[in-house]
Amino acid sequence: MSSPLGSSKQGLKAVYRRVVDNFFLAVVTVPLAAAALLAAARLGPEELAGRVRDARPVHLFLAAFLPAAAATVYLLLRPRAVYLVDYACFRTGSNCRVPFSTFLEHAKQVPVLNERSIRFMTKLLERSGLGEETCLPPAHHYIPTYKYCTLDAARGEVDMVVFGAIDDLFGKTGVNPGDIDIVVVNCSLFCPTPSFVDMIIHRYGMRPDVRNVHLAGMGCSAGLVSVGLARNLLQVAPKGTRALVVSTETITPNYYVGSERAMLLPNCLFRIGGAAALLSNSPAKARFRLRHVVRTLTGAQDSAYTCVFQEEDEKGNVGINLSKDLMTIAGNALKANITAIGPLVLPASEQLLFALSFIARKVLSGRFRPYIPDFRTAFEHFCIHAGGRAVIDELQRSLGLSDEQVEASRMALHRFGNTSSSSLWYELAYIEAKGRMRKGDRVWMIGFGSGFKCNSAAWECIEPAANAEGPWATSIHRYPVDIPDVLKH
Repeated sequence: MSSPLGSSKQGLKAVYRRVVDNFFLAVVTVPLAAAALLAAARLGPEELAGRVRDARPVHLFLAAFLPAAAATVYLLLRPRAVYLVDYACFRTGSNCRVPFSTFLEHAKQVPVLNERSIRFMTKLLERSGLGEETCLPPAHHYIPTYKYCTLDAARGEVDMVVFGAIDDLFGKTGVNPGDIDIVVVNCSLFCPTPSFVDMIIHRYGMRPDVRNVHLAGMGCSAGLVSVGLARNLLQVAPKGTRALVVSTETITPNYYVGSERAMLLPNCLFRIGGAAALLSNSPAKARFRLRHVVRTLTGAQDSAYTCVFQEEDEKGNVGINLSKDLMTIAGNALKANITAIGPLVLPASEQLLFALSFIARKVLSGRFRPYIPDFRTAFEHFCIHAGGRAVIDELQRSLGLSDEQVEASRMALHRFGNTSSSSLWYELAYIEAKGRMRKGDRVWMIGFGSGFKCNSAAWECIEPAANAEGPWATSIHRYPVDIPDVLKH
């Protein structure tokens, strides 16, 4: 039960928010309206009518023209709204499932991996937050795996994941591929020739004048970079333009064969996955409105995975930790993103507290702790990149989120693993599959990636999905599940 002191604080904060958030209405709009009504009452209806009759035509023209001209200029200069028509995530089949025992058995067949490395990978998997149903592409199911990770196998994964997600998307929306005007694809580590966009355009017989971009080398946050690029193109395109955005990471050619432990982390965490989204600058049949996209970059790192260190005691037990450097860099990236997106989405009460905290820290040389705005006042749902348990834990603590608010991220990590840039879409699908999305609800997507980038997008729900099971169709009834700190077999 909450204490009386805690209840009093909550009550005072609620009163503060109500007063500050309605400051403009209470202090500016209401007095002006009251003054206008009092002036009209003093003059009386006959005198008001006389003044209107005595007014010159030019005055009447200006009174009508200026507001209309101002409204027209505002409408012409403001950015065009961008909408999410729908999205689809690749549905992994049970034949691609890789339980921990299978994964470790395959790892034992790699000659360079000694017993110490296998023990490290075992401890890592037990603490990773991944479940036993995550999937790897077909090439990873052969022994020895690294001999089957060929270019043809990688293209086979693209055919399965990318085309599978796009087929589902076109099936859900009923859109003809020939009506697509823009194609944006992001895949960081596999950039073949012909490119992904060429493969997509050829596969679906799209028009030869389709604008297309393949984004590479941007890590797990590239999904929101693609959304931001598509938004920019749609804002300068004719109304009714459609953009296809595809986010994935091809696992097949990126299987690490070596004994450097920090580099073994991606092998253990990354899993097969991909998503396709249809954006448009027309609200017709749209389900979400894109409110904001914010990109921030801090403290370049060659690889986030080099920040992992391990220690082994005299009994051979391996400890796995994220170094302070990685968490500091991630924290700085998050703070930069919060500073950028806060004024766009937060109510006035939170913006005022954040501004006062910032000023106090500058004046008093940082003696005050920085105030982290309560983003729960701006969003009903949160999709945090499912890069690993430590990332989700840290963001939950930093943003003061409840277990339910990070549930989608934890369950996506457990069911699908780290699917890189597409993980945010699996989380959004989880929220919808649970029936928690309502019209008008706001969603905050937060993506982390190499660089170190923190990108975020704010969405507003226009119409919840009628059939939202998607990639969770066969498992949503079993979630949420309890995820222990250490999974023992």
